[in-house]
Amino acid sequence: QVQLVESGGGLVQAGGSLRLACAASGRAFGNYAMGWFRQAPGKEREFVATLNWNGDSTYYADSVKGRFTISRDNAKITVYLQMNSLKPEDTAVYYCAARRFMTSARAIDYDYWGRGTQVTVSS
Repeated sequence: QVQLVESGGGLVQAGGSLRLACAASGRAFGNYAMGWFRQAPGKEREFVATLNWNGDSTYYADSVKGRFTISRDNAKITVYLQMNSLKPEDTAVYYCAARRFMTSARAIDYDYWGRGTQVTVSS
């Protein structure tokens, strides 16, 4: 069992930056691939970024590539999402998720989810 708690959301102006964190608890965190997803009002949850168990393999949605960076610190049992050059269309609730071993861009593949943190980007 893995518990996930996101933090770091907030209100920021367009062009600004935020760093989200996802603190995990539970066993064998190092065995899990991690992902970030987001959901805007009235829209389906969409993939943002994912990385594998040791952080050396990452994959991003085209909409955030070059602006967002996913990373992990297994010693701190935490995953991060550094978000730069934020745009109003990045406004959403951001969720982190965990699944064993393999990365995936599909929400259905993830076994554990946090409750989310709100990110609002003003124009």
